[in-house]
Order: sequence, then C-alpha cells, then structure tokens
Amino acid sequence: MAKPRRAAKATGETATKKAKTPKKQRTRGQKVARVFMWIGVGLLSLILIGVIGIVILWNMVDLPDPNAEFSTNTTVVYYNDGTTQLGTFQVQNRRSISYTEIPQYVKDALVASENRTFWTDPGFDVFGMVRAVGSAVLGGETMTGASTITQQYVKIFYLTSERSLSRKVKEVILAAKIGQQYSKEEILTNYLNTVYYGRGAYGIEAASLAFFKKSAKDLDLAESVVLTSVINNPAGLDPANGEQQRADLLERYQYTLKAMVEMNYITDAERLAIYADLPEFPEIKKSNIFGGAKGFLLQMVQDELLANGFTEAEVTGGGLRVTTTFDKKDQDALVKVAKEYTLEAAGNSKKKAADLHAGVASIDNATGEVLAVYGGPDYVENSRNWATTPRPVGSTFKPYALTAALEQGWVLSDKVNGSSFTPKGESKPVRNAGRNWGRISLLNATTHSVNSAFVDLTMQLENGGQDVLDAANDCGVPSLPDRGWEANNRVALGTPEISPLNQAAGYSTFANEGHRVKAHVVREVKDMAGEVQYTAEYDEGIPLDRAVIRDVTYALTKVTQDGTGSRAAALDYPVAGKTGTAWYNDPESGLDKTVAAWFVGYTKQITTAVMFVAGDDGMGDLDDFTGGFYGSGFPAKLWLAYMETAMEGMDEEDFSGPTDRKSTRSAEPKPTETDTGEIQRPSDEPTETAATSEPVLTPEPTPTPEPTEPVDNTTPAPQPTETTPEPQPTETTPPPEQQPPVQQQQQQQAQEPPPG
Repeated sequence: MAKPRRAAKATGETATKKAKTPKKQRTRGQKVARVFMWIGVGLLSLILIGVIGIVILWNMVDLPDPNAEFSTNTTVVYYNDGTTQLGTFQVQNRRSISYTEIPQYVKDALVASENRTFWTDPGFDVFGMVRAVGSAVLGGETMTGASTITQQYVKIFYLTSERSLSRKVKEVILAAKIGQQYSKEEILTNYLNTVYYGRGAYGIEAASLAFFKKSAKDLDLAESVVLTSVINNPAGLDPANGEQQRADLLERYQYTLKAMVEMNYITDAERLAIYADLPEFPEIKKSNIFGGAKGFLLQMVQDELLANGFTEAEVTGGGLRVTTTFDKKDQDALVKVAKEYTLEAAGNSKKKAADLHAGVASIDNATGEVLAVYGGPDYVENSRNWATTPRPVGSTFKPYALTAALEQGWVLSDKVNGSSFTPKGESKPVRNAGRNWGRISLLNATTHSVNSAFVDLTMQLENGGQDVLDAANDCGVPSLPDRGWEANNRVALGTPEISPLNQAAGYSTFANEGHRVKAHVVREVKDMAGEVQYTAEYDEGIPLDRAVIRDVTYALTKVTQDGTGSRAAALDYPVAGKTGTAWYNDPESGLDKTVAAWFVGYTKQITTAVMFVAGDDGMGDLDDFTGGFYGSGFPAKLWLAYMETAMEGMDEEDFSGPTDRKSTRSAEPKPTETDTGEIQRPSDEPTETAATSEPVLTPEPTPTPEPTEPVDNTTPAPQPTETTPEPQPTETTPPPEQQPPVQQQQQQQAQEPPPG
C-alpha cells in the first residue's frame, strides 16, 4: 500500500503557487475616486494656506487715518533743460462736508450708478473678485473686475492704481476691515469727500463749486447726477473739454437717471423732466497758474500727458516731474515778436490788436520736439490756442501738390498752364494775381505761386485732388473732414484747414528729406522717486521718396530767393518756405475777405509756421487791419524776427540741392484752354476759401512800415522766359511793381485776388 504524500510538502507547494499570483487591479472608478481625493487634499491645503495668509495679512494691514494719509503732490513742469521751471499743475482743492450736508440725490445717484448692493454687501464684491482672479490667470498679471464703493474708497486712500492680483487682494482685505470698522454712512461720506471729480476738485463740495459755483447742499437733481457721473472719467466727461466729452457725459448722465428709477430713488416723471439735456454750466474762470502765454504751453503738456495714459489725478496731483521740449530762449523770443508784430499790424491800436491773432509753432526737425508756441497773449483771457487751431492755409498747400506730381514722375522742368482758364465742367475761371504766365515750369509756378498752374497740375494727377491730400497726409498732416479737405481741382490753392503746429510738422518732413517725425511737447516724465515713467517716441519712418523731397525743397528755396517769400532770405541761413493767403466770399455781404495769411519756412534744423487770422472765430477780414494783408508781409516778418533768435549759434547747413531725375512724362499734354480776357476777381462758392498768388517783394533794406504788395494790373507784365532747362533753370523774375496809394490799392482789390 502506497504511502500518502506528506501534508507539509503539499502545503508548501500550494503556498508557493499562491505567492506568485498577481495583485488584483483597481477599477476605473477607484482611480477616479483616488484622483479626486488628492485634488480635494490639494484644495484643502490651498484653502488652509489661503486662510493662514489672509489671517496674516489681516493682522499685518492696519487702517491709517484717512485724513492724515490722503494728500496730493504738485506736478512740476520744466523747460527742455530739465531744471528751469515752466509751471506747475494745481494742488489739491478739497473741502469736506458732513453726511447730512450731502444732498440725498448725490448719495442715491452714486449708489445707483456705481454699486447697487452698497447698503447690503460686506464691502467687497465676491463675484467681481472671482472674475478678477480669472482674468489674472487667463491674461497675466493685469486685473479687471468691478469694485464696490468701499473698494474704490480704499484704492483712493491707501493703494496705487496698479492692476495686479496682490493689490486686489489687499484692496479686498482693507475693504472688509473698513466695512467692520465704519458704518455705511461714514464710508459713503468719506468717499464723496475724497474722490476726484476733475478741474482740480477733490470731494463733492469742491466739485460743486468748480462745476456749478454753488455749495453742494444747493445742488438739484440734474446737477447731482452730473457730478456723480463725472467720477467715472473726470477728464473724459468734463463738458468744458469739448463737444465729444459733453456728449459722453450726457450718455453717462442718462444711464444714471435710468438706474435711479430702477432703484426707486426717483420717479420716471422726474427722470423725463431732465433726461434730454444736461443742466446749464456757468462759465468757469481759468486757474491763474495758466495765466499769460505760457498757459497755452501748460495746457498742451497736460493734454499730451492724458493722451499718453496718465490720469488727470496723476497729472494734477501725482507729483510728476515733466521735462518738456520747449526752449526758454526761443519761447521768450517768440512771445515778444508775436506781440510786437500783432500790435504793429493793428496800427499800434491795442483795441484792434485784441481782434487780431497770431498763431505760431516751431519744431526741431531732427526730433519733432516743439521748441516754441504762440497761441495768444493770455490763456486765462482767451483759451483758444491759435497755434493748434486749423484755418485755411492758402498757397502753403501747393508744395503738397508738387510732391504728389514729382512722386508720379514729373520733374521741376515739366510745364503746365500758367494762364487763367476755366476747368472743364466748371463755370468759374481760375485767376492769377494780375497776369498770365503762359506755359510755365513747375519750378517757376512754385516760385511765383501761380494759381492756374497748380489747378492744371492737379487735374493731370492720376487721382486728381485726392493725390494732393494723400501727399499732405504722407508728410504728417492729418485730414479734417468737412474742413476744406475735399478732393477737387482747386484743393492745391489751400482750401484745407490746418493748424500752424500741424503745418510746421508737415514742412519738417521736407526739411528731413522725407523722414517724418511726430511733433510733441513732452520729452520725459519721472515720478516723485525719480523713476522714468514715460519717454517720447517720435520717429515715424520714411514714407516719401528722398529724391522727390529734395526737389520740393529746391523749389521752395527759390520761393525765398526769387519769389514771394524773399523776405526770409535775410536770415543768412539756407532757407526754404512758402507764403499763403486765403480769401473767402462772405455769403451775407457778397464781398471777398482775406481770412488767413501764412508763412511757413524752414532751415535744416528748424521749421516754423506763422498764421494770422482775425475775429473771435478766426474768420474775420484781415484787410480791415491794413490795405492788404499778405503772407509775404507780417507773417514773414514775424517768422524772420523769431528765427534770428532760434537759429543763433547754429551751424550753417545747406540743403542737398536738386536731383537729376528724368521726367516720365511721355509727351507734353495739350494746353488747357485759356481765358485771356479782362481779369476780374472771381466769386467762389460761399463755403470755399481760395489761395491767392503772391507778387514778388521788392527787397527792402529797412523793413519799417508794412509795405502793400498788390500787383498793378493796369499795365500787363511781359511773359517770363525760361532759357535754361531744369533741374537748375534761370528764371526771369518780373520787375517789382510800384507801390500804389491806399485808395488805388482798394480799387485793385475789388478787381483781383490779393497776393498770398
């Protein structure tokens, strides 16, 4: 009988086999549960860390005394040397009043428009904070998200305007602590007493006086809504800053009224009674810190800072150190000569001089820095800046037509019609100042500012007047719709309205041989700690052909040597430039009047544009001041007197001279039909201004009394002869006309356009 196997052995073999059996795999559900478990652990850890962090921050962040901590710091503005002070921007204008003194309308309007849950929320917006954190995660460090009134109050008192997650967290903690420490009434009172409303006013009482010249307790519903509305954007919603700002304020004002109805603070009938229009705003006297001619400079600086991202509160009370581009020597000289020649042009009558306005802007060609500006004698008395006010430019627009032609393959020796003619499809002839020139080169047409030649040229451009406008834009001159910028055959005669500042910028592109720079008045901005916050960028590239612009400048040097701008040659530096006179047919009287007289000229280093206009709107008749007001007269005189100071000590730099470009004109076009009959002054459309040709000035060794320069048309001058081909032709300049007496001048002005 066989022996049975030993149990121990059998048991051992079985154990060995069991040890080699693989472990049982977890199910998918178990894996998911395990992931969620670890996520939960992570979230709990983060929450714990967050709570600990909040507790630490809560204990670290103290609430300062708001009245002790809140302050503003004066922003100082310097000339371009960085040390000579030009002026300052206003310090804090703040007046605090009690909760009961603040009108209920003001409180209700603020809550309805800014924070409808103000009376019930904990001082911060939980959902807004979540949105802000989400924005930071998705888009980087910058923060967005709504803030409660309490959070806005915290930001005003204790924090900077930095948009970051850390600032937002601190803002929420402070808001929560304030919500515990202060009542809602106290928070609302403190906020309304410290928030910035614009016009240098901090707090509702100061704002009420600044906008409505009354105490806050006397504000009505409409006025209350206006002041709570401007809080949203003080500079952008101040109706004194322009029509767009007024329109934007009306939109915000209407939004606030609707919100007040929805919150049952006012009835719909109360809303409708004041909904359509803003309340009346009394005239507010300008701050004395803007007094005198320098006020225009300070306003330009303020505008440029706002345009480059600084807030009005930072500009007026942020303690900035602003270095401008203005040169004190040049600025002082410009103010002096502008006042002198304005008075002289008004017959030394201060009463008449008050109605005559010079606008001047001078630019450094290399950088676009504005060296000097004359916008008027006193910003406080009249805040219209004539240096930045667009008016018809007359014949100073002709160089842009020349630029357009040369870009299309024309050269200076190509000829156009220099005699009076009526363009096809039009009923009114194009006239010149008392003579017909026949076929005339572009060079001579520019030298003598021949109207008909530039109309003929414009008609032959590929896109007509549009090419002229485009050339001006390429030079840096911005278009102004509905201000004479229509692409018609006569646009080169100067119907477009341009400011002296923009015209100086456009001509500086000629001086730079096609390299365009941006005109600007702020060079650099530092904060109170000396850290640079802004540096101007001015290079706008080279949009134009250098050879083309060299030829344009050559033509404009002939204007100052042999043509209508010869007065400028006395500078004793190489000079190029153009005169311009614009006239307008008054639809009421039916009479023509001279509305603007210009001289724009440049050396290699500096471009300066001078404009004279008259009347409150700058559309008065300049001929009321002299027997004839021309660009070659007082504008050129003022230009020369200023440039003698501005150029003092600078090296004499020559322009590059003309090129040897060859014309791509396949054949000379058929001459345009001419009108050689009796020359009479045309009556253009009432809304149109027109340039007028300038005669050549007689050289004057002593420029004392203002000469009058109309061309006597009783004896026709001979046609010019052009004996030498371009690029450097020799032009025969017609002999200077004899000066007629004033009565004879006035008779001639009724027959022909005044020289421009």
